[in-house]
Amino acid sequence: MCHRCHIFDPDWTEVEPQGRIFGWERIWHPSHAALRQHGPYLAILVELPQAGGVRMVGNLLGDPLQNVVIGADVVGVFEHHPDSHPAYSLLQWRVVD
Repeated sequence: MCHRCHIFDPDWTEVEPQGRIFGWERIWHPSHAALRQHGPYLAILVELPQAGGVRMVGNLLGDPLQNVVIGADVVGVFEHHPDSHPAYSLLQWRVVD
């Protein structure tokens, strides 16, 4: 459901995976057993201006102890897992230099 217009079956619109950091959190304790060996890591809330300000949560790539700046530009990086059952892709984020 679209939380803006409350339509239950909205049309999908492809947008460029580019945005800016709206919020963030450094995760020290894994929330799932599969993440046990991956801490700490950075979870960010990314605002997509070209999608009407929609916001998405994702991981920020790079040093998990890096300084995170609200408003910094980020670009999406897709990580594909075709050999998993079912296959899936993750959208992660990298700060634009």
